[in-house]
Amino acid sequence: MIKDRSQAICRSRWFTPLICLGLGIVVFAVSWLGGQFRGGLISLAILAAFGLILLLLTGRSETIRGLTVGRDERFAQLDLRATALAGLVMLLFALVGWLVAVARGQNGHPYDWLLATGGLAYLLAFVFFRWRG
Repeated sequence: MIKDRSQAICRSRWFTPLICLGLGIVVFAVSWLGGQFRGGLISLAILAAFGLILLLLTGRSETIRGLTVGRDERFAQLDLRATALAGLVMLLFALVGWLVAVARGQNGHPYDWLLATGGLAYLLAFVFFRWRG
């Protein structure tokens, strides 16, 4: 029963826009605490506008529906491949940042922590999925 209810909430067309708005509020609050009221307000406006665009386009675009509420096997595979590619790009950029920092005589921080965390997450996920499947 709970699983069906959580799936129904996640499949609501309001779910992703409300997540955008919630994230915008968090970014605004953190920015305000850091003395960046105007920047936080701009971030809130951008995230709220993005959520509104998603809400308005959900019924009209198959791609937007696939990103938000209409997840079938094809979109699940697209999401998995896109997530893997995005992770690879992020790790490569962190690696290049670390190499540049070390070449300049710096210690490579915080790139070293990003790379270590990414590598550890990959190894743990690989072992978990190998053990599970």
